[in-house]
Amino acid sequence: MDSMTGRLLVATPALKDPNFDRTVVLLVAHEPGGALGVVLNRATEVPVADVLGDWSDLARHPAVLFEGGPVQPDSAICLARMRHPIKPVKGFHRVSGAVGTIDLSVDPEKLRDAVGGIRVFAGYSGWGAGQLEREIEDGSWFVLDALPGDAFVDRPDDLWPMVLRRQGGMMAAVAHFPPDVALN
Repeated sequence: MDSMTGRLLVATPALKDPNFDRTVVLLVAHEPGGALGVVLNRATEVPVADVLGDWSDLARHPAVLFEGGPVQPDSAICLARMRHPIKPVKGFHRVSGAVGTIDLSVDPEKLRDAVGGIRVFAGYSGWGAGQLEREIEDGSWFVLDALPGDAFVDRPDDLWPMVLRRQGGMMAAVAHFPPDVALN
């Protein structure tokens, strides 16, 4: 099995789970035992400053908490985009290129020069061994390459159609699929 860490899962119109309707998930880990990701396009109205005040200056617009997924909604995962991805930074775990997770117990002031922006996610999306692969085979997800800025777009609500349109061809046509049409 090739790891899909760092790739995007883009919900297809065939996906029936309302937790993932028109979502874009960045896989931050994919191993034989399962997969873990965060939903990139579900912003809340809760400012990062209200939850993690010290980190709010590093948060990209919109500087709000995101719903990372239905698993452990009281936990937090922080994605960061590093300015210099080659230099090792304490508390940073690379996912792909300059993007990775960052340990929220690290003093954010010490990261100010290294971090180009963060996103904080409440909860995460998780799959047991083989579960994600079965969902992909069933047509629930498109697996696509991520661009470094995907996790940090200014308009997260536009991410699902944006990612599909840039694929071109028939995939781009899916971006215009009506949200209220059920597939059988």
